[in-house]
Amino acid sequence: MKKVVYITGNKFKVLTAKKILEPLGISVDSKKIDCPEIQADSIEEVAKYSSKYASNLLGESTLKNDSGLVIPALNNFPSAYTKYVENTIGEDGILKLMEGIENREAYFLEVSAYTEHGKEPVIFISKTEGTIAKEKQGEHGWGYDKIFIPKGETKTLACFQDDERWKFWDETGYENLAKFLSSKKFYN
Repeated sequence: MKKVVYITGNKFKVLTAKKILEPLGISVDSKKIDCPEIQADSIEEVAKYSSKYASNLLGESTLKNDSGLVIPALNNFPSAYTKYVENTIGEDGILKLMEGIENREAYFLEVSAYTEHGKEPVIFISKTEGTIAKEKQGEHGWGYDKIFIPKGETKTLACFQDDERWKFWDETGYENLAKFLSSKKFYN
């Protein structure tokens, strides 16, 4: 059976990958390792670097995912700096930055970088659209869940339990990864 090692400790990411890849005969193992997170202005570069690092370390084909909140009205901030912003100004800081801004459009850009050992990473992108709420709401989730309202909804992600919240995430990147891997003849 073909195999990819997903570098993550997030069980929901692993479940999503397994749901899409395993019916195609691609097994998904997961390993949690610390990958250096480079300082870069794009989520794509961060994901590619981490995936290649993990592939070189393990000697296997790897999948590494990096994501970021993108707010066009803030010149696409925080993007690749999402984790840093979350740890410094947090959701309250984002709400403060958004005061008086009418265009509250936002999205999560999720970049999955697949690296076949010894080769350059290939990226696959998912984009979960929504808006930034005017105030925090909800009790579930983490990160920006209390301020992000998925497209077509009126409540933030934090208003939904884990098993409901994941239905809002775009899976296009995983689906395109599945097509890519299915077309390949050889990899781990």
